[in-house]
Amino acid sequence: MAATTEAPKKKLTTSAMIASIAAEGQATKPAPFGHALVEAAKADPRILGMTADLGKYTDLHIFKEAFPERFIQMGMAEQLLFGAAAGLAHEGFIPFATTYAVFASRRAYDFIHQTIAEENLPVKIAAALPGLTSGYGPSHQAAEDLALFRAMPNMTVIDPCDALEIEQAVPAMLAHDGPVYMRLLRGKVPLVLDEYGYKFELGKAKMIREGSDALVISSGLLTMRALETAQALEADKVSVGVLHVPTIKPLDAETILREAGKTGRMVVVAENHTVIGGLGEAVAGVLLRNGVAPKFRHIGLPDEFLAAGALPTLHDRYGISAEAMAASIKGWL
Repeated sequence: MAATTEAPKKKLTTSAMIASIAAEGQATKPAPFGHALVEAAKADPRILGMTADLGKYTDLHIFKEAFPERFIQMGMAEQLLFGAAAGLAHEGFIPFATTYAVFASRRAYDFIHQTIAEENLPVKIAAALPGLTSGYGPSHQAAEDLALFRAMPNMTVIDPCDALEIEQAVPAMLAHDGPVYMRLLRGKVPLVLDEYGYKFELGKAKMIREGSDALVISSGLLTMRALETAQALEADKVSVGVLHVPTIKPLDAETILREAGKTGRMVVVAENHTVIGGLGEAVAGVLLRNGVAPKFRHIGLPDEFLAAGALPTLHDRYGISAEAMAASIKGWL
């Protein structure tokens, strides 16, 4: 019998700076945060754009080109970035401060806590490379940022799914009277939710897709993957619903309880974050405190320092790719 050989697998590559999460051929929009901030700033002279040497990598260079006199470059000094943002907010401005999520959550946490959150100031933080959207290893992977900012009093926490939601979240952040932390997808960001007639509302979860066998409660990038998973499982006659929870704090407990309380389907929380302290534990707490007890499973990053490498490989390894999620849900069912 003649031996057969498999075709070589395509080499998987990634860039931590670009951190593209779009599939081949997927519709995208460039720099949705930067363009949305420019549109908001045209109507509101209080808006400032601030960064710590990362304007190009947080899409704030779009704002700089439109409003150079309202752009403030602090250099590689994240603590000073947020301290200065607090001072400017005290003077009546609304700073949008950008950096990487690891620097906001780990390097400058105390400055945000003491100068922004305790004063309940309208500083809006947009933090790129959230969760596992960088191949550079633990120094750039903000796997625990939601847990940290959920615990901060006065802080509203947003984890948007795609370019459409980022565009819609910017004016909502501006309208909110207080500090906001938003996980930022940047560069060429996929378009997903436009197909579902989606409209972002601060503090509201939305049913994106109905399903009778399992309900995936997800946020951010994992809502995109949950929708891909649901479509893939249709071929196996598995019906999966997707409840998107873009606002991690305050959590829409009413909608979560209503959808998770429907009998006959397993509840799976999926998040691009460590399983410690993020959306999964927040949802589990809501369910337990209200006596709702579905079959419950959790997809998230492990409680460990993550590896460096190509994002597709890492997403498969840690169970947050669409293929890995589909296998997990089929196994649990």
